[in-house]
Amino acid sequence: MALNALDRHLALIGFMGAGKSTLVPDVAARLGRPGRDVDENATQLIEEKGLDAFRLVEEEVTIRALGLRRPHAYALGGGAVTSEHVRGALRDGAFTVLLDVSVDDAWARMHGTDRPLAHEEAVFRRLYAERESLYRKCADGVAADLDGVVLTAAGVHYELAALERLGDLVPGDGPVALVADATVAGIYGPRAQEALGDRLASVHEVPAGVEAKQLRVAERLWSELRLDRNGTVVALGGGVTTDLAGYVAAAYLRGVAWVPVPTTGVGQVDAAIGGKTAIDLPEGKNLVGAFHWPARTVIDPALLETLPDRERRQGLAEHVKTELLAGRSLDGRGAAAYKAGLCLRDPRDRGARQWLNLGHTFAHALEAGTDFALAHGDAVALGLLAALRLSSRDTAPVVDALDPQPVAADRERAWAALLRDKKRSGDEINLVLLGDHGPAVEARPADEVRSALNSLIA
Repeated sequence: MALNALDRHLALIGFMGAGKSTLVPDVAARLGRPGRDVDENATQLIEEKGLDAFRLVEEEVTIRALGLRRPHAYALGGGAVTSEHVRGALRDGAFTVLLDVSVDDAWARMHGTDRPLAHEEAVFRRLYAERESLYRKCADGVAADLDGVVLTAAGVHYELAALERLGDLVPGDGPVALVADATVAGIYGPRAQEALGDRLASVHEVPAGVEAKQLRVAERLWSELRLDRNGTVVALGGGVTTDLAGYVAAAYLRGVAWVPVPTTGVGQVDAAIGGKTAIDLPEGKNLVGAFHWPARTVIDPALLETLPDRERRQGLAEHVKTELLAGRSLDGRGAAAYKAGLCLRDPRDRGARQWLNLGHTFAHALEAGTDFALAHGDAVALGLLAALRLSSRDTAPVVDALDPQPVAADRERAWAALLRDKKRSGDEINLVLLGDHGPAVEARPADEVRSALNSLIA
């Protein structure tokens, strides 16, 4: 079973009326890959050739499409998976998502259309019953809408009370090492351990806050771990914990699987999605890290209920950032799906994924300039303010939601950190700004960027 759609086709399967043909252009756009409805001429072909001949043509066309090297997004015909050869092609080259629909909804949508198999309700319902188990057997994941498809394709499981099913959601059957910070371990650690059951091999506590993202903490974890290559590191905590544990997993035994279970807004909207892992150096944030895509990301919004107001504010900053990028209001699931789509589109951060750095070049500099006393979300709020000013955009969305205030920071240290930032290019600074056609990376002169940074410092 495939874990995600990285470097694989994304294939939508499901019964007539599930909405595959309608959804596939939007899915393709989100993932930045070509999209195609493989079944678009089904009605005409069935009428011209008959159902049996059509099935042979459908099989040939589907297998040829799944054999292309460049990843696509495909909507497959409702009966395509009845072919053993198609099922084999899906296993070999696709991440398959069942677009779920009830038989009642499917009939309501298809009754009265020209689809040859939707003329008689009894036949329609019998066909649904015959195929339902086959769809679920073929599917790597199940979704009901666009955001759900994107999340599933990225290996993100978003569900209320998901923590209680953690043992079922961690892929594989190997041993699990649970990493949690001191605060989260006391609140959710026992429930996570119980959910992991017999797979739990060890528990590792790390400091709460930025003190965890240090080389010495990573070294301790590497020394403590006793996993083999079938093992999985489960990271239970906020963005700091998932950054650290993901990097530890990326390097341990040259890479073992890991599953972030984010417990903060920052983690659920941003840090735990997409496989960016890192630790900090005194000279700046995230200067040592690796791209290591999670085997699964488990997002349980119920875990946010115990957050203090200060932590909720940190997550809100990342949420506002995502809404600015998307150009629309988003709920938590929608914000997670927006990032998941960008990360699938650009997993190595060489293109559109860089949009997610909106405000972060300034934020990371301010964090360094305050010796990391400034909370990440508060730093992001200030960074967004600077980015909107440089974009000649109205700052009201940030001011109204976050009310960022200039912070006391060492100007020279902040500037030095910004110059060392991985987004620098020669004598200019690459910044994510918002243009007329959406976000884009622009190079701005160093003196303009420094002036914008200074405006954020009291």
